[in-house]
Amino acid sequence: MLHLLNLLAAISLLVWGTHIVRSGVLKVFGENLRQVLSRSFRNRFSALIAGVGVTSLVQSATATCLIVASFVGKGLVTTGAALAVMLGADVGSAMMAVVLSLDLSWVSPLLIFVGVVMFVSRQDTGAGRIGRVLIGLGLIILALHLIVDSTRPMTESPAVRALLVALPNEVMLDIVVGAVLTVMAYSSLAIVLLTATLASSGLLPTHEALGLVLGANVGSGLLAMIATGQASAQVRRLPAGNFLFKVAGAAIAVPLVPQVHVLLQEHVDTVHQQVVLFHFGFNLALAALFIGFTGIVARLTERLLPAPALGAGTERPRHLDPSALATPSLAITCAAREALHQADVVETMLRGILPVIRNNDLALAEQLRRMDDTVDELYSAIKFYLTQISREALSERESRRWTDIVSFTINMEQIGDIIERVLQDVEDKKIRKNRSFSDAGMGEIVHLHERLIANLRLGMSVFLDGHVRDAQKLLEEKARFRDLEHEYAGSHIARLRDNTAQSIETSSLHLDLISDLKRINSHICSIAYPILESAGALSKTRIRESRLRAMPPDTP
Repeated sequence: MLHLLNLLAAISLLVWGTHIVRSGVLKVFGENLRQVLSRSFRNRFSALIAGVGVTSLVQSATATCLIVASFVGKGLVTTGAALAVMLGADVGSAMMAVVLSLDLSWVSPLLIFVGVVMFVSRQDTGAGRIGRVLIGLGLIILALHLIVDSTRPMTESPAVRALLVALPNEVMLDIVVGAVLTVMAYSSLAIVLLTATLASSGLLPTHEALGLVLGANVGSGLLAMIATGQASAQVRRLPAGNFLFKVAGAAIAVPLVPQVHVLLQEHVDTVHQQVVLFHFGFNLALAALFIGFTGIVARLTERLLPAPALGAGTERPRHLDPSALATPSLAITCAAREALHQADVVETMLRGILPVIRNNDLALAEQLRRMDDTVDELYSAIKFYLTQISREALSERESRRWTDIVSFTINMEQIGDIIERVLQDVEDKKIRKNRSFSDAGMGEIVHLHERLIANLRLGMSVFLDGHVRDAQKLLEEKARFRDLEHEYAGSHIARLRDNTAQSIETSSLHLDLISDLKRINSHICSIAYPILESAGALSKTRIRESRLRAMPPDTP
Protein backbone atom coordinates (compact mmCIF):
# COMPACT_ATOMS: atom_id res chain seq x y z
CA MET A 1 0.00 0.00 0.00
CA LEU A 2 2.86 2.36 0.83
CA HIS A 3 4.50 1.72 -2.54
CA LEU A 4 1.23 2.54 -4.33
CA LEU A 5 0.89 5.75 -2.34
CA ASN A 6 4.46 6.74 -3.22
CA LEU A 7 3.71 6.08 -6.90
CA LEU A 8 0.56 8.25 -6.81
CA ALA A 9 2.50 11.02 -5.07
CA ALA A 10 5.27 10.85 -7.68
CA ILE A 11 2.73 10.99 -10.53
CA SER A 12 1.07 14.01 -8.89
CA LEU A 13 4.46 15.68 -8.61
CA LEU A 14 5.07 15.05 -12.32
CA VAL A 15 1.74 16.63 -13.30
CA TRP A 16 2.34 19.56 -10.92
CA GLY A 17 5.83 20.12 -12.33
CA THR A 18 4.51 20.37 -15.89
CA HIS A 19 1.86 22.84 -14.68
CA ILE A 20 4.49 25.03 -13.00
CA VAL A 21 6.64 25.09 -16.12
CA ARG A 22 3.69 25.86 -18.40
CA SER A 23 2.31 28.68 -16.25
CA GLY A 24 5.80 30.05 -15.55
CA VAL A 25 6.79 30.22 -19.22
CA LEU A 26 3.48 31.87 -20.10
CA LYS A 27 4.09 34.46 -17.39
CA VAL A 28 7.61 35.24 -18.59
CA PHE A 29 7.07 35.04 -22.34
CA GLY A 30 3.28 35.15 -22.71
CA GLU A 31 2.97 38.25 -24.88
CA ASN A 32 6.15 37.48 -26.83
CA LEU A 33 4.93 33.97 -27.61
CA ARG A 34 1.73 35.38 -29.05
CA GLN A 35 3.73 37.84 -31.16
CA VAL A 36 5.98 35.06 -32.47
CA LEU A 37 2.97 33.00 -33.45
CA SER A 38 1.16 35.95 -35.04
CA ARG A 39 4.20 36.64 -37.29
CA SER A 40 4.67 33.03 -38.36
CA PHE A 41 1.69 32.61 -40.68
CA ARG A 42 3.45 33.61 -43.92
CA ASN A 43 3.42 29.97 -45.05
CA ARG A 44 2.65 26.60 -43.54
CA PHE A 45 6.31 25.65 -43.02
CA SER A 46 7.21 28.78 -41.05
CA ALA A 47 4.02 28.24 -39.06
CA LEU A 48 5.08 24.66 -38.31
CA ILE A 49 8.53 25.78 -37.12
CA ALA A 50 6.98 28.47 -34.89
CA GLY A 51 4.72 25.84 -33.36
CA VAL A 52 7.76 23.67 -32.58
CA GLY A 53 9.64 26.53 -30.92
CA VAL A 54 6.80 27.94 -28.85
CA THR A 55 5.60 24.56 -27.58
CA SER A 56 9.14 23.52 -26.68
CA LEU A 57 9.09 26.42 -24.23
CA VAL A 58 5.52 26.08 -22.97
CA GLN A 59 5.64 22.25 -22.87
CA SER A 60 1.95 22.14 -23.67
CA ALA A 61 0.49 21.78 -27.15
CA THR A 62 -2.90 22.52 -25.60
CA ALA A 63 -1.74 25.96 -24.44
CA THR A 64 -0.41 26.70 -27.93
CA CYS A 65 -3.71 25.52 -29.42
CA LEU A 66 -5.70 27.91 -27.23
CA ILE A 67 -3.52 30.88 -28.23
CA VAL A 68 -3.72 30.12 -31.96
CA ALA A 69 -7.44 29.29 -31.78
CA SER A 70 -8.06 32.80 -30.46
CA PHE A 71 -6.31 34.19 -33.57
CA VAL A 72 -8.63 32.10 -35.74
CA GLY A 73 -11.66 33.30 -33.80
CA LYS A 74 -10.66 36.93 -34.36
CA GLY A 75 -10.15 36.34 -38.08
CA LEU A 76 -6.43 37.18 -37.83
CA VAL A 77 -5.34 33.88 -39.37
CA THR A 78 -6.88 31.12 -41.46
CA THR A 79 -7.68 27.73 -39.99
CA GLY A 80 -5.28 26.09 -42.46
CA ALA A 81 -2.25 28.10 -41.27
CA ALA A 82 -3.25 27.50 -37.64
CA LEU A 83 -3.38 23.73 -38.26
CA ALA A 84 0.21 23.91 -39.52
CA VAL A 85 1.20 25.57 -36.24
CA MET A 86 -0.46 22.75 -34.31
CA LEU A 87 1.41 20.06 -36.25
CA GLY A 88 4.62 21.82 -35.20
CA ALA A 89 3.35 22.23 -31.64
CA ASP A 90 2.91 18.47 -31.28
CA VAL A 91 6.45 17.91 -32.57
CA GLY A 92 7.76 20.47 -30.05
CA SER A 93 5.99 18.73 -27.17
CA ALA A 94 7.42 15.37 -28.27
CA MET A 95 10.93 16.87 -28.46
CA MET A 96 10.67 17.94 -24.83
CA ALA A 97 9.64 14.41 -23.88
CA VAL A 98 12.87 13.15 -25.50
CA VAL A 99 14.98 15.72 -23.66
CA LEU A 100 13.37 15.04 -20.27
CA SER A 101 13.78 11.27 -20.72
CA LEU A 102 17.59 11.55 -20.75
CA ASP A 103 19.62 10.72 -17.65
CA LEU A 104 19.43 14.09 -15.95
CA SER A 105 19.46 12.93 -12.33
CA TRP A 106 22.29 15.33 -11.47
CA VAL A 107 20.40 18.23 -13.06
CA SER A 108 17.28 17.95 -10.89
CA PRO A 109 18.77 19.09 -7.53
CA LEU A 110 20.73 21.82 -9.33
CA LEU A 111 17.62 23.19 -11.06
CA ILE A 112 15.57 23.10 -7.86
CA PHE A 113 18.31 24.78 -5.81
CA VAL A 114 19.01 27.54 -8.33
CA GLY A 115 15.30 28.00 -9.02
CA VAL A 116 14.38 28.38 -5.35
CA VAL A 117 17.20 30.88 -4.74
CA MET A 118 16.11 32.97 -7.74
CA PHE A 119 12.42 32.75 -6.88
CA VAL A 120 12.76 33.58 -3.17
CA SER A 121 15.30 36.37 -3.58
CA ARG A 122 13.68 38.10 -6.58
CA GLN A 123 10.13 36.81 -6.59
CA ASP A 124 8.43 39.72 -8.39
CA THR A 125 11.06 40.12 -11.12
CA GLY A 126 11.77 38.34 -14.39
CA ALA A 127 14.57 36.39 -12.73
CA GLY A 128 12.17 35.17 -10.07
CA ARG A 129 9.72 33.96 -12.71
CA ILE A 130 12.51 32.13 -14.53
CA GLY A 131 13.41 30.56 -11.19
CA ARG A 132 9.84 29.25 -10.97
CA VAL A 133 10.28 27.57 -14.37
CA LEU A 134 13.57 25.99 -13.22
CA ILE A 135 11.82 24.62 -10.12
CA GLY A 136 9.17 23.03 -12.34
CA LEU A 137 11.78 21.40 -14.60
CA GLY A 138 13.62 20.08 -11.56
CA LEU A 139 10.40 18.64 -10.13
CA ILE A 140 9.62 16.88 -13.44
CA ILE A 141 13.01 15.14 -13.47
CA LEU A 142 12.76 14.33 -9.75
CA ALA A 143 9.26 12.91 -10.21
CA LEU A 144 10.45 10.58 -12.98
CA HIS A 145 13.12 9.14 -10.69
CA LEU A 146 10.62 8.79 -7.83
CA ILE A 147 8.30 6.87 -10.16
CA VAL A 148 11.14 4.45 -10.99
CA ASP A 149 11.96 3.96 -7.30
CA SER A 150 8.32 3.41 -6.29
CA THR A 151 7.53 0.98 -9.11
CA ARG A 152 10.57 -1.26 -8.59
CA PRO A 153 9.13 -3.01 -5.47
CA MET A 154 5.77 -3.36 -7.21
CA THR A 155 7.29 -5.14 -10.23
CA GLU A 156 8.83 -7.70 -7.89
CA SER A 157 5.42 -8.60 -6.45
CA PRO A 158 4.06 -11.95 -7.81
CA ALA A 159 0.52 -10.62 -7.72
CA VAL A 160 1.40 -7.61 -9.89
CA ARG A 161 3.28 -9.79 -12.38
CA ALA A 162 0.30 -12.15 -12.64
CA LEU A 163 -1.97 -9.15 -13.26
CA LEU A 164 0.29 -7.85 -16.05
CA VAL A 165 0.31 -11.24 -17.76
CA ALA A 166 -3.49 -11.33 -17.65
CA LEU A 167 -3.93 -7.91 -19.30
CA PRO A 168 -5.54 -8.12 -22.77
CA ASN A 169 -3.27 -7.34 -25.72
CA GLU A 170 -5.69 -4.83 -27.28
CA VAL A 171 -4.25 -1.64 -28.79
CA MET A 172 -7.62 0.09 -29.10
CA LEU A 173 -8.25 -0.35 -25.37
CA ASP A 174 -4.80 1.06 -24.63
CA ILE A 175 -5.58 4.11 -26.80
CA VAL A 176 -8.82 4.76 -24.91
CA VAL A 177 -7.06 4.45 -21.54
CA GLY A 178 -4.23 6.75 -22.65
CA ALA A 179 -6.68 9.36 -23.90
CA VAL A 180 -8.67 9.31 -20.65
CA LEU A 181 -5.52 9.62 -18.53
CA THR A 182 -4.34 12.58 -20.62
CA VAL A 183 -7.63 14.43 -20.18
CA MET A 184 -7.55 13.75 -16.42
CA ALA A 185 -3.91 14.91 -16.08
CA TYR A 186 -4.35 17.86 -18.50
CA SER A 187 -0.96 16.99 -19.97
CA SER A 188 0.01 14.50 -22.68
CA LEU A 189 3.69 15.15 -21.86
CA ALA A 190 3.20 13.93 -18.29
CA ILE A 191 1.36 10.78 -19.43
CA VAL A 192 3.98 9.92 -22.07
CA LEU A 193 6.82 10.31 -19.55
CA LEU A 194 4.86 8.30 -16.99
CA THR A 195 4.18 5.53 -19.51
CA ALA A 196 7.83 5.37 -20.54
CA THR A 197 8.94 5.16 -16.91
CA LEU A 198 6.44 2.43 -16.03
CA ALA A 199 7.47 0.45 -19.12
CA SER A 200 11.17 0.74 -18.27
CA SER A 201 10.40 -0.52 -14.76
CA GLY A 202 8.74 -3.62 -16.17
CA LEU A 203 5.38 -2.67 -14.72
CA LEU A 204 3.95 -2.16 -18.20
CA PRO A 205 4.60 -4.25 -21.35
CA THR A 206 6.21 -2.24 -24.12
CA HIS A 207 3.54 -2.96 -26.73
CA GLU A 208 0.86 -1.67 -24.33
CA ALA A 209 2.98 1.39 -23.59
CA LEU A 210 3.03 2.22 -27.31
CA GLY A 211 -0.77 1.99 -27.37
CA LEU A 212 -0.97 4.31 -24.38
CA VAL A 213 1.28 6.80 -26.19
CA LEU A 214 -1.09 6.82 -29.16
CA GLY A 215 -3.94 7.39 -26.70
CA ALA A 216 -2.05 10.26 -25.07
CA ASN A 217 -1.76 11.96 -28.46
CA VAL A 218 -5.46 11.48 -29.18
CA GLY A 219 -6.24 12.69 -25.65
CA SER A 220 -4.28 15.91 -26.13
CA GLY A 221 -6.45 16.70 -29.18
CA LEU A 222 -9.57 15.84 -27.23
CA LEU A 223 -8.41 18.03 -24.35
CA ALA A 224 -8.20 21.09 -26.61
CA MET A 225 -11.71 20.38 -27.93
CA ILE A 226 -13.07 20.18 -24.39
CA ALA A 227 -11.28 23.42 -23.40
CA THR A 228 -12.89 25.29 -26.33
CA GLY A 229 -16.28 23.61 -26.05
CA GLN A 230 -18.08 26.84 -25.10
CA ALA A 231 -16.27 29.04 -27.63
CA SER A 232 -17.52 30.25 -31.02
CA ALA A 233 -17.59 28.00 -34.07
CA GLN A 234 -14.56 29.80 -35.55
CA VAL A 235 -12.48 29.11 -32.43
CA ARG A 236 -13.51 25.43 -32.27
CA ARG A 237 -12.38 24.72 -35.84
CA LEU A 238 -8.68 24.51 -34.96
CA PRO A 239 -9.03 21.96 -32.10
CA ALA A 240 -11.44 19.94 -34.26
CA GLY A 241 -9.04 19.86 -37.20
CA ASN A 242 -6.09 18.98 -34.98
CA PHE A 243 -8.15 16.19 -33.38
CA LEU A 244 -8.97 14.80 -36.85
CA PHE A 245 -5.24 14.71 -37.65
CA LYS A 246 -4.50 12.80 -34.45
CA VAL A 247 -7.32 10.29 -34.91
CA ALA A 248 -6.32 9.68 -38.53
CA GLY A 249 -2.67 9.28 -37.52
CA ALA A 250 -3.57 6.83 -34.74
CA ALA A 251 -5.74 4.83 -37.14
CA ILE A 252 -2.82 4.57 -39.58
CA ALA A 253 -0.37 3.68 -36.76
CA VAL A 254 -2.45 0.93 -35.09
CA PRO A 255 -1.72 -1.84 -37.66
CA LEU A 256 1.93 -0.76 -37.79
CA VAL A 257 2.56 -0.92 -34.02
CA PRO A 258 3.91 -4.55 -34.01
CA GLN A 259 6.43 -3.82 -36.79
CA VAL A 260 7.46 -0.53 -35.17
CA HIS A 261 7.90 -2.35 -31.85
CA VAL A 262 10.32 -4.80 -33.48
CA LEU A 263 12.31 -2.00 -35.15
CA LEU A 264 12.60 -0.10 -31.86
CA GLN A 265 13.87 -3.21 -30.05
CA GLU A 266 16.52 -3.71 -32.74
CA HIS A 267 17.84 -0.16 -32.85
CA VAL A 268 17.11 1.39 -29.41
CA ASP A 269 18.70 -0.02 -26.29
CA THR A 270 16.37 0.94 -23.43
CA VAL A 271 12.62 0.52 -23.15
CA HIS A 272 12.26 4.08 -21.85
CA GLN A 273 13.89 5.48 -24.98
CA GLN A 274 11.82 3.17 -27.20
CA VAL A 275 8.57 4.61 -25.85
CA VAL A 276 9.68 8.23 -25.99
CA LEU A 277 11.14 7.93 -29.49
CA PHE A 278 7.94 6.26 -30.68
CA HIS A 279 6.05 9.31 -29.41
CA PHE A 280 8.45 11.67 -31.18
CA GLY A 281 8.43 9.63 -34.41
CA PHE A 282 4.63 9.50 -34.43
CA ASN A 283 4.30 13.29 -34.23
CA LEU A 284 7.11 13.85 -36.72
CA ALA A 285 5.43 11.48 -39.19
CA LEU A 286 2.10 13.19 -38.51
CA ALA A 287 3.58 16.58 -39.42
CA ALA A 288 5.26 15.27 -42.56
CA LEU A 289 2.17 13.38 -43.70
CA PHE A 290 -0.50 16.00 -43.05
CA ILE A 291 1.31 19.33 -43.67
CA GLY A 292 0.00 19.22 -47.24
CA PHE A 293 -3.58 18.57 -46.12
CA THR A 294 -4.09 21.52 -43.77
CA GLY A 295 -6.15 23.42 -46.34
CA ILE A 296 -8.43 20.44 -47.02
CA VAL A 297 -9.05 19.76 -43.33
CA ALA A 298 -9.59 23.50 -42.73
CA ARG A 299 -12.38 23.53 -45.35
CA LEU A 300 -13.86 20.40 -43.78
CA THR A 301 -13.98 21.99 -40.33
CA GLU A 302 -15.57 25.11 -41.82
CA ARG A 303 -18.37 22.93 -43.21
CA LEU A 304 -18.74 21.05 -39.94
CA LEU A 305 -18.64 24.24 -37.83
CA PRO A 306 -20.12 27.04 -39.98
CA ALA A 307 -20.10 30.60 -38.69
CA PRO A 308 -23.58 31.85 -37.68
CA ALA A 309 -25.17 33.99 -40.37
CA LEU A 310 -25.33 37.70 -39.62
CA GLY A 311 -28.81 38.99 -38.92
CA ALA A 312 -30.13 35.49 -38.24
CA GLY A 313 -31.11 36.33 -34.70
CA THR A 314 -27.96 34.90 -33.20
CA GLU A 315 -26.34 36.48 -30.19
CA ARG A 316 -23.34 38.73 -30.61
CA PRO A 317 -19.90 37.09 -30.24
CA ARG A 318 -18.81 36.75 -26.64
CA HIS A 319 -15.21 37.75 -25.98
CA LEU A 320 -15.02 36.22 -22.50
CA ASP A 321 -13.75 32.88 -23.76
CA PRO A 322 -13.56 30.35 -20.87
CA SER A 323 -10.93 28.33 -22.73
CA ALA A 324 -8.60 31.35 -22.74
CA LEU A 325 -8.36 31.28 -18.93
CA ALA A 326 -5.66 28.61 -19.27
CA THR A 327 -3.54 31.26 -21.04
CA PRO A 328 -3.67 34.36 -18.79
CA SER A 329 -2.17 36.78 -21.32
CA LEU A 330 -4.85 35.73 -23.80
CA ALA A 331 -7.60 35.99 -21.18
CA ILE A 332 -6.54 39.57 -20.41
CA THR A 333 -7.03 40.43 -24.09
CA CYS A 334 -10.46 38.80 -24.08
CA ALA A 335 -11.49 40.85 -21.03
CA ALA A 336 -10.24 44.06 -22.65
CA ARG A 337 -12.28 43.37 -25.80
CA GLU A 338 -15.40 42.79 -23.73
CA ALA A 339 -14.73 46.00 -21.80
CA LEU A 340 -14.63 47.88 -25.11
CA HIS A 341 -17.96 46.33 -26.02
CA GLN A 342 -19.34 47.58 -22.70
CA ALA A 343 -18.06 51.06 -23.63
CA ASP A 344 -19.81 50.77 -27.02
CA VAL A 345 -23.10 50.15 -25.24
CA VAL A 346 -22.47 53.15 -22.98
CA GLU A 347 -21.69 55.29 -26.04
CA THR A 348 -25.00 54.25 -27.61
CA MET A 349 -26.80 55.30 -24.43
CA LEU A 350 -24.93 58.61 -24.32
CA ARG A 351 -25.64 59.42 -27.96
CA GLY A 352 -29.32 58.72 -27.38
CA ILE A 353 -29.71 61.42 -24.71
CA LEU A 354 -29.87 64.25 -27.25
CA PRO A 355 -32.61 62.75 -29.48
CA VAL A 356 -34.69 62.05 -26.38
CA ILE A 357 -34.40 65.68 -25.24
CA ARG A 358 -35.04 67.15 -28.70
CA ASN A 359 -37.90 64.89 -29.78
CA ASN A 360 -39.47 64.04 -26.40
CA ASP A 361 -39.09 60.38 -27.43
CA LEU A 362 -40.40 58.28 -24.54
CA ALA A 363 -39.94 55.01 -26.42
CA LEU A 364 -36.28 55.71 -27.09
CA ALA A 365 -35.76 56.80 -23.48
CA GLU A 366 -37.22 53.49 -22.26
CA GLN A 367 -35.02 51.54 -24.68
CA LEU A 368 -31.89 53.38 -23.57
CA ARG A 369 -32.67 52.91 -19.88
CA ARG A 370 -33.02 49.16 -20.45
CA MET A 371 -29.54 49.17 -21.95
CA ASP A 372 -28.17 50.02 -18.51
CA ASP A 373 -29.07 46.46 -17.51
CA THR A 374 -26.79 45.25 -20.31
CA VAL A 375 -23.99 47.49 -19.04
CA ASP A 376 -24.44 46.11 -15.52
CA GLU A 377 -24.45 42.50 -16.79
CA LEU A 378 -21.29 43.10 -18.79
CA TYR A 379 -19.62 44.66 -15.75
CA SER A 380 -20.48 41.64 -13.59
CA ALA A 381 -19.38 39.18 -16.29
CA ILE A 382 -16.05 40.94 -16.89
CA LYS A 383 -15.35 41.25 -13.17
CA PHE A 384 -16.07 37.54 -12.58
CA TYR A 385 -13.96 36.56 -15.59
CA LEU A 386 -11.02 38.60 -14.34
CA THR A 387 -11.20 36.95 -10.91
CA GLN A 388 -10.77 33.58 -12.64
CA ILE A 389 -7.47 34.61 -14.22
CA SER A 390 -4.48 33.35 -12.27
CA ARG A 391 -2.68 36.48 -11.03
CA GLU A 392 0.46 34.42 -10.38
CA ALA A 393 0.77 33.68 -14.12
CA LEU A 394 0.57 37.36 -15.11
CA SER A 395 3.60 39.49 -15.84
CA GLU A 396 3.95 42.89 -14.19
CA ARG A 397 2.62 44.63 -17.31
CA GLU A 398 -0.33 42.23 -17.54
CA SER A 399 -1.11 42.77 -13.85
CA ARG A 400 -1.32 46.53 -14.50
CA ARG A 401 -3.56 45.81 -17.49
CA TRP A 402 -5.76 43.66 -15.23
CA THR A 403 -6.18 46.64 -12.89
CA ASP A 404 -6.82 49.02 -15.79
CA ILE A 405 -9.63 46.81 -17.10
CA VAL A 406 -11.29 46.66 -13.69
CA SER A 407 -11.08 50.45 -13.32
CA PHE A 408 -12.39 50.98 -16.87
CA THR A 409 -15.41 48.72 -16.41
CA ILE A 410 -16.28 50.35 -13.08
CA ASN A 411 -16.26 53.78 -14.72
CA MET A 412 -18.43 52.54 -17.61
CA GLU A 413 -20.91 50.97 -15.19
CA GLN A 414 -21.17 54.22 -13.21
CA ILE A 415 -21.63 56.25 -16.41
CA GLY A 416 -24.46 53.93 -17.39
CA ASP A 417 -26.15 54.52 -14.03
CA ILE A 418 -25.85 58.31 -14.42
CA ILE A 419 -27.30 58.20 -17.95
CA GLU A 420 -30.23 56.13 -16.70
CA ARG A 421 -30.98 58.74 -14.03
CA VAL A 422 -30.62 61.58 -16.57
CA LEU A 423 -33.13 59.93 -18.89
CA GLN A 424 -35.54 59.40 -16.03
CA ASP A 425 -35.26 63.08 -15.03
CA VAL A 426 -35.85 64.19 -18.62
CA GLU A 427 -38.97 62.04 -18.75
CA ASP A 428 -40.35 63.29 -15.43
CA LYS A 429 -39.37 66.99 -15.59
CA LYS A 430 -39.56 67.77 -19.30
CA ILE A 431 -41.39 65.26 -21.52
CA ARG A 432 -44.34 64.44 -19.28
CA LYS A 433 -44.75 68.11 -18.30
CA ASN A 434 -44.44 69.22 -21.94
CA ARG A 435 -41.65 71.69 -21.25
CA SER A 436 -38.75 72.75 -23.43
CA PHE A 437 -35.34 74.35 -23.04
CA SER A 438 -34.60 77.82 -24.34
CA ASP A 439 -32.59 78.03 -27.55
CA ALA A 440 -29.52 79.21 -25.65
CA GLY A 441 -29.93 76.50 -23.00
CA MET A 442 -30.36 73.80 -25.65
CA GLY A 443 -27.26 75.06 -27.45
CA GLU A 444 -25.24 74.71 -24.26
CA ILE A 445 -26.46 71.16 -23.71
CA VAL A 446 -25.65 70.22 -27.32
CA HIS A 447 -22.14 71.64 -26.96
CA LEU A 448 -21.46 69.75 -23.72
CA HIS A 449 -22.90 66.60 -25.24
CA GLU A 450 -20.64 66.83 -28.31
CA ARG A 451 -17.54 67.30 -26.15
CA LEU A 452 -18.65 64.37 -23.99
CA ILE A 453 -18.94 62.03 -27.00
CA ALA A 454 -15.50 63.14 -28.22
CA ASN A 455 -13.99 62.58 -24.77
CA LEU A 456 -15.54 59.12 -24.52
CA ARG A 457 -14.03 58.14 -27.85
CA LEU A 458 -10.68 59.52 -26.69
CA GLY A 459 -11.01 57.62 -23.42
CA MET A 460 -11.65 54.36 -25.29
CA SER A 461 -8.55 55.04 -27.39
CA VAL A 462 -6.48 55.65 -24.25
CA PHE A 463 -7.74 52.40 -22.75
CA LEU A 464 -6.98 50.48 -25.93
CA ASP A 465 -3.53 51.89 -26.77
CA GLY A 466 -2.29 53.40 -23.50
CA HIS A 467 -0.63 56.41 -25.16
CA VAL A 468 0.58 58.89 -22.54
CA ARG A 469 0.01 61.90 -24.80
CA ASP A 470 -3.65 60.98 -25.33
CA ALA A 471 -4.03 60.36 -21.59
CA GLN A 472 -2.67 63.84 -20.84
CA LYS A 473 -5.03 65.32 -23.41
CA LEU A 474 -7.95 63.54 -21.80
CA LEU A 475 -7.00 64.87 -18.38
CA GLU A 476 -6.82 68.39 -19.81
CA GLU A 477 -10.37 67.94 -21.09
CA LYS A 478 -11.52 67.46 -17.51
CA ALA A 479 -10.47 70.99 -16.58
CA ARG A 480 -11.99 72.44 -19.77
CA PHE A 481 -15.29 70.67 -19.18
CA ARG A 482 -15.40 71.90 -15.59
CA ASP A 483 -14.89 75.47 -16.79
CA LEU A 484 -17.69 75.08 -19.35
CA GLU A 485 -20.03 73.73 -16.68
CA HIS A 486 -19.38 76.81 -14.49
CA GLU A 487 -19.78 79.12 -17.49
CA TYR A 488 -23.08 77.59 -18.63
CA ALA A 489 -24.48 77.49 -15.09
CA GLY A 490 -23.74 81.24 -14.86
CA SER A 491 -25.38 81.86 -18.25
CA HIS A 492 -28.48 80.01 -17.11
CA ILE A 493 -28.72 82.12 -13.95
CA ALA A 494 -28.41 85.25 -16.10
CA ARG A 495 -31.38 84.05 -18.18
CA LEU A 496 -33.35 83.55 -14.98
CA ARG A 497 -32.65 87.20 -14.05
CA ASP A 498 -34.02 88.18 -17.48
CA ASN A 499 -37.20 86.23 -16.68
CA THR A 500 -36.86 83.89 -19.65
CA ALA A 501 -39.95 81.66 -19.28
CA GLN A 502 -38.45 78.48 -20.69
CA SER A 503 -35.37 78.81 -18.49
CA ILE A 504 -37.53 79.26 -15.40
CA GLU A 505 -39.61 76.16 -16.18
CA THR A 506 -36.57 73.92 -16.81
CA SER A 507 -34.15 75.51 -14.35
CA SER A 508 -33.81 72.54 -12.02
CA LEU A 509 -33.49 70.06 -14.88
CA HIS A 510 -30.99 72.24 -16.77
CA LEU A 511 -28.64 72.65 -13.79
CA ASP A 512 -28.91 68.97 -12.85
CA LEU A 513 -28.28 67.96 -16.46
CA ILE A 514 -25.07 69.93 -16.95
CA SER A 515 -23.89 68.74 -13.53
CA ASP A 516 -24.55 65.11 -14.49
CA LEU A 517 -22.75 65.57 -17.80
CA LYS A 518 -19.75 66.87 -15.88
CA ARG A 519 -19.87 63.80 -13.63
CA ILE A 520 -19.93 61.57 -16.68
CA ASN A 521 -16.92 63.41 -18.05
CA SER A 522 -15.07 62.93 -14.75
CA HIS A 523 -15.55 59.17 -14.99
CA ILE A 524 -14.32 59.23 -18.59
CA CYS A 525 -11.22 61.22 -17.64
CA SER A 526 -10.49 58.76 -14.82
CA ILE A 527 -9.40 56.33 -17.53
CA ALA A 528 -6.24 58.44 -17.95
CA TYR A 529 -5.07 58.18 -14.32
CA PRO A 530 -3.65 54.59 -14.38
CA ILE A 531 -1.86 55.27 -17.68
CA LEU A 532 -0.23 58.45 -16.43
CA GLU A 533 0.57 56.97 -13.04
CA SER A 534 2.37 53.96 -14.55
CA ALA A 535 4.31 56.35 -16.82
CA GLY A 536 5.30 58.54 -13.85
CA ALA A 537 3.54 61.54 -15.39
CA LEU A 538 0.81 61.97 -12.77
CA SER A 539 2.07 61.88 -9.21
CA LYS A 540 3.87 65.25 -9.03
CA THR A 541 1.04 67.15 -10.69
CA ARG A 542 -1.59 65.63 -8.43
CA ILE A 543 0.45 66.32 -5.31
CA ARG A 544 0.99 69.92 -6.39
CA GLU A 545 -2.72 70.40 -7.07
CA SER A 546 -3.68 68.92 -3.71
CA ARG A 547 -1.26 71.29 -1.92
CA LEU A 548 -2.61 74.31 -3.79
CA ARG A 549 -6.15 73.39 -2.81
CA ALA A 550 -5.05 73.14 0.83
CA MET A 551 -3.49 76.65 0.83
CA PRO A 552 -5.45 79.69 2.10
CA PRO A 553 -6.86 81.89 -0.69
CA ASP A 554 -4.42 84.75 0.03
CA THR A 555 -1.31 82.55 -0.04
CA PRO A 556 1.12 83.86 -2.71
